[in-house]
Amino acid sequence: MKSGLGIGISLLLLASAMPVQGQLGSWDLGIEYHDDNEDIPFNVDKEGGSTIQFFVDNEEVLDIEVEFEYEIPFSGEADGPESETISAGTNKSFTLSVTGIDVWSFAADSKEEFTITANLVSRAGLPIGLPGESREATGDLKIPTIYSMEIDLADPVGPINAGSDVILRVTVSNRGNVQDKIGEVEVTDNCPLLTTDNGLDVLMTRDIGAGQTTEADLVATASESHPRRNCKIEVTVSSNGAMNSGGSALASDETTVVVEPPLEDPDDTTEPDDPSDPVEVVSSSLPAPGIASLLCALAVALFASNRRRSLAGD
Repeated sequence: MKSGLGIGISLLLLASAMPVQGQLGSWDLGIEYHDDNEDIPFNVDKEGGSTIQFFVDNEEVLDIEVEFEYEIPFSGEADGPESETISAGTNKSFTLSVTGIDVWSFAADSKEEFTITANLVSRAGLPIGLPGESREATGDLKIPTIYSMEIDLADPVGPINAGSDVILRVTVSNRGNVQDKIGEVEVTDNCPLLTTDNGLDVLMTRDIGAGQTTEADLVATASESHPRRNCKIEVTVSSNGAMNSGGSALASDETTVVVEPPLEDPDDTTEPDDPSDPVEVVSSSLPAPGIASLLCALAVALFASNRRRSLAGD
């Protein structure tokens, strides 16, 4: 105990004798801001991460040990050193990696403050008593602008015949975090005798809020001479916001339309009657006379003839 008391007295005497720059408490925590401007935020990338460089400057004549705490906004996670020893008269830099921010869930350009805290736990190996010493440094994290589209091209309910058409519902969703609209629409197919209308052009006139959807109908028509074939139709849309910012954000979907031969009318082999030459057909349901009936009739006639002759002779 006497030894510890002696060390404490020695430190007090040393502190009173050292110049102001090397006195106890002459340490600080800082962040390496972009362009040395603390008002410039640290951008979060599309994967939800950011990297921050910070440092501890120890101008004392004694080594110090500090423990770090991190407060990250947007439900992010911090990956940085837990504790470090900084030698006397040195400046030591560290890296804080921020991860796990769901940038799709926050509006573009949103900013919130993060905090790094350094708590002094020992000086020259001796624990620091309460209330202790601590330093804080703060900065801002900024959510990026994300342009992202999603498209769904509905499948047809069944095959179509040549000479007919089919209506396909197209649904476009804004999966980004900022209002957007469709910059271009492209429809392609692999059947030369299949045509599509421009019903999707209306999509380019509508603003789509983040998380919202819009719909339009695409009409595909098969010519009357279209052969039996499976026709693949693909629709691709691009983000207008991404185009204006020098980037590209495309979305596409496809479906297959089965084209069958045209329907044929049943053959009609009955020729129409000529009204100028009417034909009347009369039919009877009575049976034709048989041979036995004819013989009986002849016998009766012969008998009647003989009887008339005998009466005449009398």
